[in-house]
Amino acid sequence: MRNDTRSVSSRAAKTARDLLRTCGATLILFACGVNNTPPPTQTRPSPAGPRIVFPDGFAVRVEVAADDATRQQGLMYRDQLATDRGMIFFFPQSGDYPFWMKNTLIPLDMIWIDDQKRIVHIAHDVQPCKADPCPSVPPGANARYVLEVAAGVAARHGLANGQTLRFEGLENVVVH
Repeated sequence: MRNDTRSVSSRAAKTARDLLRTCGATLILFACGVNNTPPPTQTRPSPAGPRIVFPDGFAVRVEVAADDATRQQGLMYRDQLATDRGMIFFFPQSGDYPFWMKNTLIPLDMIWIDDQKRIVHIAHDVQPCKADPCPSVPPGANARYVLEVAAGVAARHGLANGQTLRFEGLENVVVH
């Protein structure tokens, strides 16, 4: 009986040693990177947020105004606007949409854009309105979108009527 106990005990020890060797080998393989897991796919980082790209490649990151309340508020009460920032106004359909500068503290360039994303009118360096009644700035053309940027940006990038702008990250905007 004593022989049986030794043989069971030595078999158990051998099994434990084999198990430890297997686990150790597995850990070494994983530590060395031999796990056959493919490396993550490299992707190009996408630009942060929606933007409008000018013909010269300059990109303006935009806030979106796609409902009445946001369109009415616009860029009011802002005391600064970086040259690579702006606001794009979406309208439900093309129309003649005059803008005004009531409660706007900084001068702006306003760019009216049609359904094909072509510039139809630019108002350069529109100054803030200091007293009521504030005048409207009419485009004299039908537009579906209006882009507001800091004054001087349109001229600095040579924007002109008929040029096409590229909208990025704006494909799923819901207009109210």
